Amino acid sequence: MLKSALVVGCGFVGLPLARLLHSSGWNIQALTASHDSAARLQSEPFVVSAVDISDPHSITLISEQRFNAVIHCASSGKGGVPAYKRVYLQGTKNLLTAFRCDHFIFAGSTSIYVQVDGSWVDEASETVPTRETGQILLKTEKLVLQANGTVGRLAGLYGPGRCVLLRKLLTNEAIIEGEGEQIMNMIHRNDAANALFFLAEKGLQGVFNIVDDYPVTQLDWYTSICTKLAKPLPPFGPRNLERKRGWTNKRVSNKKLRSLGWTPGYPTFLHGFESC
Repeated sequence: MLKSALVVGCGFVGLPLARLLHSSGWNIQALTASHDSAARLQSEPFVVSAVDISDPHSITLISEQRFNAVIHCASSGKGGVPAYKRVYLQGTKNLLTAFRCDHFIFAGSTSIYVQVDGSWVDEASETVPTRETGQILLKTEKLVLQANGTVGRLAGLYGPGRCVLLRKLLTNEAIIEGEGEQIMNMIHRNDAANALFFLAEKGLQGVFNIVDDYPVTQLDWYTSICTKLAKPLPPFGPRNLERKRGWTNKRVSNKKLRSLGWTPGYPTFLHGFESC
């Protein structure tokens, strides 16, 4: 029988995920928050609907209520605490209530690891986010896990048309913070989609870090990329301690997911930055 999936958030990660699932024989429905986005995606080989997942009445407009998998990879749209509550916490509550599914997958974030000592962290490491955005993500994770679902904690995303550090470097806005000691954990958009696909295909439950193989310091990242592009290093400046999810410094391990057979196509940013 055809397996069916509802992909919630048909954007930067959700669209390639939906395409991957469809090409692998899944019957796909996809949701996006914007009517304009839904209209642009009408040529896709699956149905894309504009639905506000924070509104339970909007969700009930979807005709099919039974899926093998529901994959929540919608973003907050760069919003703050109110958007996090709507999209992640309330959205997840509504999706869990509205749909019967064998497997609920939530695309979370490695930002809930708030270690600052440069240590390695894995899925068993302490998660005590101090910022409200991180606390909302953690509450959402608990909802999903209580429903026997799966959490894929995504590292910093980059890919076609999206890489803040590279954009700032090319526009001469980049600053190396402190001494450049902060460790960056990254994942290419395609690898993020592939990992969520892997979790759905295998029916894996629990928490999994989705990150590439080699965390690097900010200074090493800029040194490598500036060498590639024949550009001078950016100037040094103070740390940005006002980030929405706080300032952290840790190395996120992908050993758990790798041990089950997943491998990133772009093991380091150097392998993937030319696609940006």
